Amino acid sequence: MSSFDDSDAFEGASLAARAMAARPAPYLDSLNPAQREAVERLDGPVLMLAGAGTGKTKALTTRIVHLLNTGRAAPNEILAVTFTNKAAREMKHRVGSMMGQAIEGMPWLGTFHSICVKLLRRHAELAGLKSNFTILDTDDQLRLLKQLVQAAGIDDKRWPARALAAVIDNWKNRAWTPEQVPASEASAYNDKGIALYAQYQTRLKELNAVDFGDLLLHMVTIFQAHEDVLAQYQRWFCYILVDEYQDTNVAQYLWLRLLAGGHKNICCVGDDDQSIYGWRGAEVGNILRFEKDFPGAHVVRLEQNYRSTAHILAAASGVIAGNKGRLGKELWTDAEGGEKVRLIGHWDGEEEARWIGEEIEAMQRGTRGMDPLSLDDMAILVRASHQMRAFEDRFLTIGLPYRVIGGPRFYERMEIRDAMAYFRLVVSPSDDLAFERIVNTPKRGLGDVAQQKIQRAARANGVPLVEGAAILLEEKGLGGKGAAELARLLTCLSRWGRMVGDKSLSHVELAEIILDESGYTEMWQNDKTPEAPGRLENLKELVKALEQFENLQGFLEHVSLIMDNESEDVAEKVSIMTLHAAKGLEFPAVFLPGWEDGLFPSQRSMDESGLKGVEEERRLAYVGITRAEQLCTISFAGNRMVYGQWQSQMPSRFIDELPEDHVEVLTPPGLYGGGYGAAGMQSSIEEKAARADVYNSPGWKRMQARAGQRPVSQPSEAKNVVIDMAATSAHIVGERVFHQKFGYGLIIAIEGDKLEIDFEKAGTKKIVARFVTGADDIPF
Repeated sequence: MSSFDDSDAFEGASLAARAMAARPAPYLDSLNPAQREAVERLDGPVLMLAGAGTGKTKALTTRIVHLLNTGRAAPNEILAVTFTNKAAREMKHRVGSMMGQAIEGMPWLGTFHSICVKLLRRHAELAGLKSNFTILDTDDQLRLLKQLVQAAGIDDKRWPARALAAVIDNWKNRAWTPEQVPASEASAYNDKGIALYAQYQTRLKELNAVDFGDLLLHMVTIFQAHEDVLAQYQRWFCYILVDEYQDTNVAQYLWLRLLAGGHKNICCVGDDDQSIYGWRGAEVGNILRFEKDFPGAHVVRLEQNYRSTAHILAAASGVIAGNKGRLGKELWTDAEGGEKVRLIGHWDGEEEARWIGEEIEAMQRGTRGMDPLSLDDMAILVRASHQMRAFEDRFLTIGLPYRVIGGPRFYERMEIRDAMAYFRLVVSPSDDLAFERIVNTPKRGLGDVAQQKIQRAARANGVPLVEGAAILLEEKGLGGKGAAELARLLTCLSRWGRMVGDKSLSHVELAEIILDESGYTEMWQNDKTPEAPGRLENLKELVKALEQFENLQGFLEHVSLIMDNESEDVAEKVSIMTLHAAKGLEFPAVFLPGWEDGLFPSQRSMDESGLKGVEEERRLAYVGITRAEQLCTISFAGNRMVYGQWQSQMPSRFIDELPEDHVEVLTPPGLYGGGYGAAGMQSSIEEKAARADVYNSPGWKRMQARAGQRPVSQPSEAKNVVIDMAATSAHIVGERVFHQKFGYGLIIAIEGDKLEIDFEKAGTKKIVARFVTGADDIPF
């Protein structure tokens, strides 16, 4: 065994345990020295500080295999926590591959939320809940909060429920119950946030429901209040492994510290330089103070990168070095060669999109001096979603296939939410929010008045809405068609509930019965709108998805916790996504547009969080650069349309932090009269005139100088255009002029700097004078 193994811990161990520890471990052979050190140091607190592309998932999963192979822990004694279901599946798959068999009996490998669901169902009564509690999605959470806001007499237009949801979520991320929210937060949500939070929690317990924040909050509260329960799990979880530790919030941090408080056999894997989720509660300080939280902790730095070229790594390291709050590491690679990071400035966002589109086409054809790349190998990573519009418009124009990552999800569609509300109500009859959603869907003659009567009956008797409806019918409080249809619905709900435990009936068959007998499928079959066929197909797909789960409740938990929308489309497409969505991904070629102060780094982030905000933005830049394997292109624009308004932009401060030896500054096409790639497109006259300003700006000159080039002066062509534009006052009525878009026309009126022109093909238009020129003075 290696010296990293702490084999002294096996003194006095049984012969079987010592023999297991001495078994061959071929899975260690492919690890580099740092990875192997992190894998073999099994006992005590370990921080695996893993840079981008350094094989941290490999090291983490190999550590699990080593624990199993050496007999240190059984599969059910290992708690392995990550943030996404996809990452959990990948970990389990890799462990199985290395062990040479499918791994069974690892119930505690999953996301924070999925593990806490299991724990909370075991101890629901300690949180005032029943074990069959419902997990509310965002839509139901907002509907419940809207009810509370309206009942409090608050103007929900001025103080929307969504804002209250954000406040409460923030408090839960900090592990604050309503009683623990500090006085400094009293002004939240119009000074009523704490009181509404308390009402919200009370209502959730009445509904036998929780939201996502409660899953962690309830378990932290239970562990803190019940030492016996905590001790039980401290004994069970002999070893704890945590992925993406830099993304943990306070509640997750406390939960982990409580569980590791006994043996302290905790291994946290993360990268402080990739902590980019502060806006949703992540605390980079959790990883920065790991050694203080766990005295004697061993820190292993994974710095050998297997993804990117040396130029890309140097650029990323140059930018992130500007952050003061970091543990520090230096990425390096054995790989040789590769292109420098490319930097290019454009007149505006539209030109930026045009240029990137043509670069993508050139890379796809292999006309850039490199092997052709698939469209799937290229990605555009933007700081803000509004940047996507220019790329989508451009790509649609030139017929370039693309996908936007992070679009509408399957489980957020109306018909899917309706169907799942039926399923939820069958599993948990006290789910009032689900009842409210489906009681009159399809139409049953139960309008607002009838539903208000049901609400009053339920409140008067202190029971869920299903029971309140039954009481209302028994007391003859409802008549006509509505009463008959409500009675039928309650009968069906009762029968479907009994069928949940029927071993002779699969949950897939039950789902089909619910959708058919409720009349929901028939409703869409009779619907004549163009959307109806698609909705029916979605319902079929929903039922098909159930086949992958053991029961209805397991499926509902899956939907609540994951909300994955995996596309079946296999056609090549360029990926467009935000930098936040790109974390964990990699592409041979990456474009990073919009590197302008105010956009990136975000002005809002800087205004709200000051230096802390700038440092998180810098980490976001680091993440963006390190997504690239072979080619990274950074671009900025002198002008950009932001929320419908043109704004002049300055190059991002992060550009000055790029090491110039690893950056190539490109000359934009058209600057010296050139075209736009294979398309041979020429810029309009007004763009060439304006371009003379941006390429003489201090930011652009600075970038040219830093790259060792002579500062760009105004191109002679653009100079001539500027002179022509300055002479527009000489325009006269009756003059023949030319406009790049509308063609030739005659000036029929002049008003200040605006010309009214009768164009030969486009009709009469009013045009600012600087955007036209004399028909005989066109330079091309």
